[in-house]
Amino acid sequence: MDVNILKTKTVVELGDELKGLLQEQFNLRMQKGMGQMTNVNELRRVRRDIARVKTVMTQKSVEGNAA
Repeated sequence: MDVNILKTKTVVELGDELKGLLQEQFNLRMQKGMGQMTNVNELRRVRRDIARVKTVMTQKSVEGNAA
């Protein structure tokens, strides 16, 4: 996921993206727990995408408070 794409989204869209990523992370953790996970790098990718979305959301809230 590209940060520049995330920066163009609104806070509501970022919230929806975050919910989807958290759901995907949950599903991947369940797959890992049951031994069904085929691509172990997916969990890392999702975790980092969640961090990216949260970072952009924080930046937008700070910009909103400063303006």
